[in-house]
Amino acid sequence: MRPCTINRLTIGGDAPVRVMGVINASPESFYRSSYVPVVHVYEITVAMLEGGADLIDVGARATGPGAPPLDIATERERLVAVLQEIQGVATVSVDTMHPEVLETALKYEIHAVNDIAGLSNPAMGRLVAEAGLPAIVMAAERRPGDAGSVPEVLRVLGAVVARCGEAGVRQFILDPGIGLWTPERTVEDNWDLCRHFRDFLRFDRPILAAISRKSFIGTLVGRSPEGRMAASLALTLLLIQYGASMVRTHDVQETVDALRVVELMEGGQ
Repeated sequence: MRPCTINRLTIGGDAPVRVMGVINASPESFYRSSYVPVVHVYEITVAMLEGGADLIDVGARATGPGAPPLDIATERERLVAVLQEIQGVATVSVDTMHPEVLETALKYEIHAVNDIAGLSNPAMGRLVAEAGLPAIVMAAERRPGDAGSVPEVLRVLGAVVARCGEAGVRQFILDPGIGLWTPERTVEDNWDLCRHFRDFLRFDRPILAAISRKSFIGTLVGRSPEGRMAASLALTLLLIQYGASMVRTHDVQETVDALRVVELMEGGQ
């Protein structure tokens, strides 16, 4: 596997599984309890780092099922407010698919971009390459999560890898895009992507597991986002067994604790 380095942090290869904590600056998020007002951003970030987060993913736009539209100016304003609070505190990834927003974020200390559109916008690819940023890129053909089945996701991930090469983005992590991103994507599609998670390793790149408290999990257990932590942790641990190099989570300390148990048990074999 070709590891990815984000701010001297190695992801993939022989490195331990990395934990990405979520700072959600969008009150419209599907998981309302995860919203962090600006006045609490610093303390929540520090708590995540103390809980074992390796890096922090900052997003200012809701992208889940049924998320309302948001203008770029508002996304930019929210993101800047968060970045101003955590400068120099953490390794930071910016979750945006808009080059206009990333261009503003580059005025601050950021270390990676998390593009759920998979660099489908050529301007985004050029900007990421010019900035020399590592990227987390989701399987997206024309819109986030628009591939449904495992074969479709594999095909689109291949296209994403090609986009990274064409843009000159050498350091990247692949995200299969598990979740109910489009009306066409079904709950069973998502479970099938999880079952076949190992298939995504064929690209020889680190793979992100980003399933924290998502709706397809809620459908199985019959719980709102607030009640999905246990099921999320169970699935997270399985996806790590299936090859995930990094996990994106709302529940940093609980995820880190679960990983420690697995590492101890595996180390005792």
